[in-house]
Amino acid sequence: MTTPSTQEISSLLRAWRSGDQSAFEKLVPLVHDELHRLAHLYMTRERAGHTLQTTALVNEAYLRLIDTNQVEWRDRAHFFAISANLMRRILIDFARSCGYQKRGGNVKKVSFDEDLLASPAPDPDLVKLDDALNDLARFDSRKAKVVELKFFGGMDLDETAEVLKVSRETVKRDWRLAKVWLLRELKNRGADGA
Repeated sequence: MTTPSTQEISSLLRAWRSGDQSAFEKLVPLVHDELHRLAHLYMTRERAGHTLQTTALVNEAYLRLIDTNQVEWRDRAHFFAISANLMRRILIDFARSCGYQKRGGNVKKVSFDEDLLASPAPDPDLVKLDDALNDLARFDSRKAKVVELKFFGGMDLDETAEVLKVSRETVKRDWRLAKVWLLRELKNRGADGA
């Protein structure tokens, strides 16, 4: 299969935004491999034994994208930036949900064999990273967006610069400063292995 052009994807995004559901159906096969690659990137950063699988993450992102009819899609890079953000949200919601369930979660206690439990705890580092990234966004939203696009979205410097409409050097500087800021925050929060 040939790589779809940026213009082709951008055109389908605009048509979809205008209400053409067939455009979304044409878009899905064109972006599927890249979304799967993004999801795989996310999942490789998760703890071992994570119950959410790459394909499930992609499918959940598709479900959320279908409901995203207020987005003014600009282009391919914008689409993948939004998709990366959705995947991050899904994983954070999943991690928080696991923490909620671990603490009882408004359900009756039932005895069970703990060896059968696939994922007994949320990923505390992911939740702490999300909290720190949200704090960074309140302090400097562009630096937080750089982290989101590069770390979570798997974008390179040029793609990130294109999405944010800044220079490559600005992205490099923001990335360096954001990493230092986040590492300090995670260390202060006691994140193991940050």
